[in-house]
Parts: sequence; C-alpha cells; structure tokens
Amino acid sequence: MSAPVRVWLNRTYAENIFFIEQLRAAPRPVVVHATHGDPDSPLLAAADHGTPEPADLPADGYVDYALDYCARHSIDVFVPQLHQLAIALARPAFEAIGTTLLCPPATAIATYASKADGYAAIAAAGLPTPPWWRVRTPGELLDAVDRIEDAGHTACLKPTTGAGGAGFRVLTRKPYGAGRLTGWDHRVQVEQVATALAEGGADGGADGGAGLGPEHEPVDLLVMPYLDGPEVSVDCLADRDGTPLTTVGRTKEGRRRGFTTEDRYLEPVQRLVRASRMAYLSNVQFRRFDGQPVVIDVNTRPAAGLHQLRLCGLNLPWDAVRLALGERPEGAGAGLDVRGLEYTLVSGVQPVLPRRAPGRVSLVRARA
Repeated sequence: MSAPVRVWLNRTYAENIFFIEQLRAAPRPVVVHATHGDPDSPLLAAADHGTPEPADLPADGYVDYALDYCARHSIDVFVPQLHQLAIALARPAFEAIGTTLLCPPATAIATYASKADGYAAIAAAGLPTPPWWRVRTPGELLDAVDRIEDAGHTACLKPTTGAGGAGFRVLTRKPYGAGRLTGWDHRVQVEQVATALAEGGADGGADGGAGLGPEHEPVDLLVMPYLDGPEVSVDCLADRDGTPLTTVGRTKEGRRRGFTTEDRYLEPVQRLVRASRMAYLSNVQFRRFDGQPVVIDVNTRPAAGLHQLRLCGLNLPWDAVRLALGERPEGAGAGLDVRGLEYTLVSGVQPVLPRRAPGRVSLVRARA
C-alpha cells in the first residue's frame, strides 16, 4: 500500500467536512489535518488530526505558524483559506519543506480579494458584470442609488472585501416599521447608510449597523442593482498553469438544486480561469441582469457546496490533491450528462470534539 497523503485544511467553513469526506473516498490513503480558531468547529472532529489554531495571529505570524505546522507534521498538500494571500506569497518557503499549496497564485488571489478589483478583471476578460459603483461617501452613495432606481431597479450594497454574504444589504427608501420586526429582513434605509458614511462608520462596530466596518475605519462599499435568482455557481478544477480540466455549474432556484453544463456559463468561466491562471479549485457565481447571466463573485477557493458534485460522479477535492502531487486526473467531467439530476439540501448532525476543561477551550498564542 502506498504511503498516505497528508493534507491540511486550515480555518475554513464548517461545510468543508464534506471536502474531508471526499478525500477519504480517494483510492489512496489520506490523512487529514484540520485547524480552526473555534474549538467547536465540526472540522476538528471530522479530521484525523484536529487542532485549535492560535488566536489572532497577524498574517506574517500566521505564515510562520503554518510553515512550522507543515514541517512538524510532514504535510504534503496544504489547502489554505485563512490568510490565503500571505500564504501564497510564501509559496517558495513551503515548497522548500516539501509542502505544495493547493491554491491559486498570489496574483489571482490579490485581484479577487477586492470585489471592485475583481469586477475590473472580470470585465477585462470580456465577461459580463452588473452595473456597479464603488462608494465611500454619502454623495457617491446617493448618486449610485438614484441611477439604479431611475433604471427601474432596487439598489443593494456589500463590502468590497468579505465572503459568505457578510455585510450584504438591500437599500430602501421606506422607514423602519413594525412589519419588519418579523421574518428575515436585510433592508436598510438609504438615509441611514448615508449618515453612517458621513460619520465614517463610527457607529457600525465590527458587525453592527449596515455592516460598514469597525469604528473609525474607512468604509469601502459596492452598490449595484439587486439581482434575484436563479443563481448558477460554477466550480472549476484547473491544472497548475490555470488550464481548466473540469467545469460544472450548480443551479439554485429556491430549494430546488441541479447542475448545468451550458456553454453560456462554462465558457466564460474557463476564459476567466485561463486569464487569471487560476490553478486548482475556484468558483464563479452568476445571476441574471435584464435576463442575461452576469458574474457577481469569484472565489479563489473551493466553494462550500463543492461536495454536491459527487452526485455527478465527481470527486474534485481528490482530483485537486492529485494535481498538487504532480499527477493528472484523466477524464474528470468528460462527457458529463447532468440532465434530470435535481435535489435539495437539508441540515444534519455533526460531532464536535470533547471539551478539554469546564467551559470553552482557551486558545493560546503559542504554536499548537
């Protein structure tokens, strides 16, 4: 039997327990390491070796921690999400200790770390985007909202950096009323946002207000038309040079999910991946504007829903690890027929590690 492949996932979404499951389904033995800042993350229990991460390390300190972790545990493949850019910039140092980084080059990560820079790169590659405005002042906000509403659309905003929909808000002219005290409501008054911008986000807090940033930190927002469903999320596996090998779209409309291999989604993604040399796993999200697909986000990491492609007979986490090891998976996704594959998602129960002491585990700064 061949020696096990040691793979490390650092702090990432809890849904990546399914990424771990797919690595375990590989035809070769895989030993999975996972670290996380939350000692109750199910990732730690799902891995063969789950370790709480040091708390609040700056990017350069985290790179030192990661290099030490890879060296001590003889990690073959490191899949970074936290501090992905700083880690990618240190790629030669990881290669020197025998660890391959399973992430795109630093140039691609830096481009898409800012949604504003990312939209500019998307447009440069010839892909459609919705109209968007970068907003830092009340005047810029009101001008953008007026333009969007004059065209018959509803305006929304989101921070230029971030993931998972954090800070997303729909802008409204209506005052806050009792009817908004029930249900889910992401609306915020335009005037409230303008006031917060005038104050420099001073009352927003880290998560409060309209998600406009910590106290006294300059805000940087994107304003664009609100785009309703359906959504198509395209997962791509590319080789180390950014040549696409497997590209499949996941469709989402309400609870109903499915897959697509339509060229109007796959061809633009393949073009973008080539232009950015987006190695390994990436994800591009589409919605529709005036009836046409437009790109709304590019992720330089595996999507949380990547595991859903196993319904198509694909195991892209393992294919990506093989590429990182210098191998080339053959035929992944070739001739894929996804017609009629529809499904929905339900939550499940996942274990966590036992507590090490009464109360929550206290994370320390020392290397774990």
